[in-house]
Amino acid sequence: MRHKSIIGLSHDHHHGLVLAQLIKKNAPHYQNLPNDADGKISYTINAYEKELLPHFKKEEEYLFPVVKGKSDKTDQLIDDLLNEHKLITSLVLRLQSDNDKEALLNELGNVLANHIRKEERELFAMLEDILTEEELNVLVTQLT
Repeated sequence: MRHKSIIGLSHDHHHGLVLAQLIKKNAPHYQNLPNDADGKISYTINAYEKELLPHFKKEEEYLFPVVKGKSDKTDQLIDDLLNEHKLITSLVLRLQSDNDKEALLNELGNVLANHIRKEERELFAMLEDILTEEELNVLVTQLT
């Protein structure tokens, strides 16, 4: 079970994984969600602006700085995650101009799913091991 400080981020990740699945190639049709490339692009851009960007901001402003400097392993992981945030942003920005929309949606879906799994499986596990209860409790107020 996740520490209460990161439960909200895990809930965000669930929504991100739904988005990732929706936009991958050969995705099943999800009730009340778009099924064509243009609809998926609009949905993705909206989710990026309203959900992913605020989520990235919380991680970059509050979560990552608390972990940065704890070890070489955490520093490398944070650097990787920051680069993935930039990659996700660049892929979303390309959605409006790229000709091969299906391939780009699929790439974005895969990058997003892998990124979320890395945060859940690696970063969050590290957080709970290396941060003190006091540090985790400070995060509760910052991330909610």
